[in-house]
Amino acid sequence: MQIERFSVLGAKISQLSWAEALTQIMEWGVRHESRYICICNVHSVVTAKRNFEFQAIINNADMATPDGAPIAWVLSHLGKVAQERINGPDLMWRYLKLAEEHGQRPFFYGSTDDTLRKLSLEIRKNFPRLDIAGTYSPPFRTLSTQETQAEVEMMNQSGANVVFIGLGCPKQEHWMAAHCGSVNAVMIGVGAAFDYHAGTLKRAPLSWQRHGFEWLYRLLSEPRRLFARYLVTNTLFILGIFTQLFLNKEKKRSQ
Repeated sequence: MQIERFSVLGAKISQLSWAEALTQIMEWGVRHESRYICICNVHSVVTAKRNFEFQAIINNADMATPDGAPIAWVLSHLGKVAQERINGPDLMWRYLKLAEEHGQRPFFYGSTDDTLRKLSLEIRKNFPRLDIAGTYSPPFRTLSTQETQAEVEMMNQSGANVVFIGLGCPKQEHWMAAHCGSVNAVMIGVGAAFDYHAGTLKRAPLSWQRHGFEWLYRLLSEPRRLFARYLVTNTLFILGIFTQLFLNKEKKRSQ
């Protein structure tokens, strides 16, 4: 499947539908191909603009989905096709439904033991026929080479088709890029998806999500932690996008 990508502040984001994204993941998963997928919101795109190493990680990903209404809007403008928002929590849940139907096995890496326990219970309640390959909460410290190798062997021996990584941005993206080629599964960085589905973190109501205000709900929920981040990243994103679109328009005029 050929997936077209467009540059959003230098980060190459995939233009695709939900059906195309899930079909590709299932195809890679059944063959146990070592791939990695980045879920890109405003924060990750702005981080990529300011950090070329992180930008390379996104651009080298096998898929970089547009998470967040602003990213989807920019992609719709650049690609001239209405782009859906493909976010981590929903991508994970939709895959699990297909995995249950087709016998694929997911592995969950990240977060805490308590969150993973609650997540497993919720998954088994919603997908009773799904076979979970495994879960693992890594230590909150730098791992030795031997520990890292043991983790990779654990994932490969589990027979997982897809490994969901819940380490947060940009740590999960660095982890996936570093292990692409050694983990025999599709790796997908889903951020706080574990917490949302486990019920340890409340997600925005559907009406807020549909109208592109999930970021605002998160800000109102954690103002002290997120205010500075959103103020800086959102401002840089808006300025950067207006500049990019203006330059693109001027370039077309001169041709």
